[in-house]
Amino acid sequence: MIMSWILAFRLKTLTAAFVPILVATALVYFEQGSLNYKLSLLALLSAVFIQIATNLFNDAIDFKKGADSNTRVGPKRVTQSGLIGQKSVFMAGFIFCILAAVCGLPLVIVGGTPILILGLISLAMGYLYTGGPYPLAYKGLGDLFVILFFGLAAVCGTYFIHTGGVSLASVIAGLQIGFLSTVLIAINNLRDSKEDQKVNKLTLAVRFGATFTRIEVLFLYLFTFLLCIYWFLNNAQPAVYLCLITLPMALMLIKKLWVTEPGPVYNSYLARAALIHLVYGVLFSIGLIL
Repeated sequence: MIMSWILAFRLKTLTAAFVPILVATALVYFEQGSLNYKLSLLALLSAVFIQIATNLFNDAIDFKKGADSNTRVGPKRVTQSGLIGQKSVFMAGFIFCILAAVCGLPLVIVGGTPILILGLISLAMGYLYTGGPYPLAYKGLGDLFVILFFGLAAVCGTYFIHTGGVSLASVIAGLQIGFLSTVLIAINNLRDSKEDQKVNKLTLAVRFGATFTRIEVLFLYLFTFLLCIYWFLNNAQPAVYLCLITLPMALMLIKKLWVTEPGPVYNSYLARAALIHLVYGVLFSIGLIL
């Protein structure tokens, strides 16, 4: 049972919560030379718990709507495979929302109303991503959601609790990390496009096709690296040089996506995208600290 819950948490996806907090923390240190590590730790725990809650809601809701079936190409889902009941998965999702709120309370005390609003919206979106009357993932808004919440909101929110404001630098960093996170969603949706179409899950890959999604991935990576110019012009050259290490990895992944039709092999491509996201975030953070 423990292994089933670990599978439900989708540990490999948690880098999407870890990386923006790390980058924002490094940016604060780059600008101020010091920071409150406790605030970053609480922000990380809150983000991870929201990510786990989102994964659990997604697992249960996609099964209920038929998006996850026995013909699924992607990794096993606990509700679809019968390892854990749908109600139990749902309840666990709400429990992790509560844990996220508990960790976020000290952040609200420090950051005030803006952080309270951001936290409440983030908690709600964990469910509304696939649930509710207008599920974002089923309306082609999942990509925008990831840019906003796993990029801008996470980076700028963490930056805000340390500094009391939002800077252009935090927005640029938020966009870069958000773009890299969105690559994962794009590849995931391209892999699942045939199954999603059957249940009217209208992701961008379903709405506009494989070529559009491949171009989307290309532009997400392109703008991520083009925005490095900002850091080069603002005395963060070490961060730029380190980030460029991931460029060949991104180019290789783009090539693979263009020459390979969606199928089980896309699971490995998704893992590569996650690795690029993680390595880029870590190297970028090291470069800022240096």
